[in-house]
Amino acid sequence: MESTLRVNTSGAAGMPNSADSALNKASTSAHAAVNSIAGAAKPAIERVAGMAHEAVDSAAGAAAPAAQWLARQGDSLNAAQKKLLSDTCSYVSANPLKSVGIAAVVGFLVSRMLR
Repeated sequence: MESTLRVNTSGAAGMPNSADSALNKASTSAHAAVNSIAGAAKPAIERVAGMAHEAVDSAAGAAAPAAQWLARQGDSLNAAQKKLLSDTCSYVSANPLKSVGIAAVVGFLVSRMLR
């Protein structure tokens, strides 16, 4: 946390050395104040960070069973998707004209609903 910003304004802005010195002094004291406040607040910040880490760990522990359930369901949904695709391909191959008619009607209905 110990960073000090030194601003060099003496060439571009044409400020005298006393103004440059005053700016550097103000900047240094502002940084010192920030460091002092940060030092005083460090225990509180660490305590809050610890509580945040505990909350994240607790949420991860609660989410783990849900993630496992979703993984199992994902496998069964993937199998159902493959079966549906296979059945649809078989139906379209067996009934090409009927399939095109159904697709046209569904497309018409979807376009009407979207208007």
